[in-house]
Amino acid sequence: MKIAILNGSPRKQNTSAMVDAFCEGAKEAGHEVEVLHVGKMKIAGCMGCEYCHTKGEGKCIQKDDMEKVMPAYLDADMLVFASPVYYFDMTAQLSAAIQRVYAIGKPAKAKKAAFLISSGSPNTASGAIATYQNMIGFMGIEDAGIITAAGDENKSEAKLCEIKEFAKNL
Repeated sequence: MKIAILNGSPRKQNTSAMVDAFCEGAKEAGHEVEVLHVGKMKIAGCMGCEYCHTKGEGKCIQKDDMEKVMPAYLDADMLVFASPVYYFDMTAQLSAAIQRVYAIGKPAKAKKAAFLISSGSPNTASGAIATYQNMIGFMGIEDAGIITAAGDENKSEAKLCEIKEFAKNL
């Protein structure tokens, strides 16, 4: 299975350890994994201009780093979103990368998705989870799982082992 991971963290934070653990488990299971650090890319949000649907034939009028991300959206069998929680939601960078899928409607091959969420405090991820669930529901993609980590749990061996095992068993 070809897995694309969109890491929404703009700096090396707890999601990096989570993504690394996921990659390790997925690769051990024989999956091909591509990590896209969308949090460090220049990706603007969707402008709703409809160029992609009227003249662009599925291509956005904006020319930015989304051009590096779109091939992964189109080719992945599974999408994994990873984000720290910034004020009750995923990062703006990851949100922009999700919004821009509007140009193609939905990923062509993706049948599964997962969400890795890191937070400094417990009970702050519900906004991000709702966005993720609404998006994959609309796209008709199966939820393979949501893993959250808060506070000290973020870099704990137990949590990283849980993520690795989760990826191994996809």
